[in-house]
Amino acid sequence: MLRALADPTRRAIVERLAKSPAVVSELAAPFSMALPSLLQHLGILENAGLVTSQKHGRVRTVNLRPGALDVLHLWLGEQRTPAEDQADRLGIHLVRTIPEEN
Repeated sequence: MLRALADPTRRAIVERLAKSPAVVSELAAPFSMALPSLLQHLGILENAGLVTSQKHGRVRTVNLRPGALDVLHLWLGEQRTPAEDQADRLGIHLVRTIPEEN
C-alpha cells in the first residue's frame, strides 16, 4: 500500500476518488500522460486494495475502496513517538486553559 501511494500521480488519484467515484477519462484529464499509463497507475492502486473498478459497456468507473486507508492510518498512529503524544496533550491543555482574547 505504501509503495502504491509513494507515487504523486497515484496519491492525486486517491485524493480525487475520496470526493466521489469517477470514470477513467475524468481521472485522466488532469494528467499529461497516455491513457495506458494512467491505467497502469489504476492497476497498481487496485492491486494494493485501495480502489475498485466496474466496467459498464465501454465506461470504467473507479471507486476508492471504503476503509482502504484505515490500516495505514492505524499503523501510522502506532508509530507516533511518546514526545508527539506529550505535545498533543500539552496542546489540548493549553487550548482548555488559556482564555480567548476578544
